[in-house]
Amino acid sequence: MEALEMAAVGLAGVAAGGLNAVVGSGTLITFPTLLAFGFPPVLANVSNNLGLVPGTLSAAYGYRREMKGQGRRLVRFGTASLIGGLIGALLLLKLPADAFQAVVPVLILTACALVLLQPRLNRRLKRRGERGKRDGGVPMWCGVLAAGVYGGYFGAAQGVLLMGLFGAFLLDDLQRLNAAKNVLASLVNGVAAVVFIAVADIDWPAAGLIAAGSTVGGLVGARYGRRLPPVAMRGFIVVVGVTASVAMIARA
Repeated sequence: MEALEMAAVGLAGVAAGGLNAVVGSGTLITFPTLLAFGFPPVLANVSNNLGLVPGTLSAAYGYRREMKGQGRRLVRFGTASLIGGLIGALLLLKLPADAFQAVVPVLILTACALVLLQPRLNRRLKRRGERGKRDGGVPMWCGVLAAGVYGGYFGAAQGVLLMGLFGAFLLDDLQRLNAAKNVLASLVNGVAAVVFIAVADIDWPAAGLIAAGSTVGGLVGARYGRRLPPVAMRGFIVVVGVTASVAMIARA
């Protein structure tokens, strides 16, 4: 990569790390950036996943105060995230590359729709203050497992999916649930990254640039992201996501 491309990938990593800490969907920034510079879709997805792991970890660290008292919840749902992330990563590697290229535009557009629906999900979460369940039972565990499969396979809006599940099943403060979301996303991305390192081709310079940027972005997002106008943030994600979908459909 040339210097300008390296700078763009690094900045995309910063933006993705910040978005993942607060909203989720950072993949909708970094993945299209790699595609724009000519990366094949599967290579871009694998390198992007690996690069975003430090960012999700830094976001989880930034929310460490909100994680107090959630140990049992994180262990319970963490097992679902680990299993789901492993399955999703293996599906990415086993399914034909053409299948991935065909399904990604649909996944991106679905993720964009979830981002647009996030305010409604958050309002539902608040309305359930007295009615929500403590752990969601088997349906919640299975939902986290499914979100993990999705996250290991692609991952855009994985955080929004998790927050939607939390809103439907759990009783807790929104920021505490966001902290749990960051931990579960870290587990999914982490186990998928281990699989990719072991058996997949990775563009290490790109992954390294995204890793450096997302680490900074995750810390900044955890600290300051709540002050950003959510409407502007969601609008930017949707514009990038739709652009990526159109670009991939045009390449097909």
